[in-house]
Amino acid sequence: MSDPDELGDETTPEDEADRRRRRAAFLRELHEARELRDRVQPRRARAARMRQAMRMRTFRW
Repeated sequence: MSDPDELGDETTPEDEADRRRRRAAFLRELHEARELRDRVQPRRARAARMRQAMRMRTFRW
């Protein structure tokens, strides 16, 4: 068997910072895409908001 040090699953702070930076960029682009879709398809966006509101009203804590 190999040493646990040789597995390569160690994450350095640089890798973690890079991952966070990529994740933030992805989430930013996803948010922009949703806003664009909502502007282009207002009826569908309104229906989605109504469905989400109904989901939240019927959710049991």
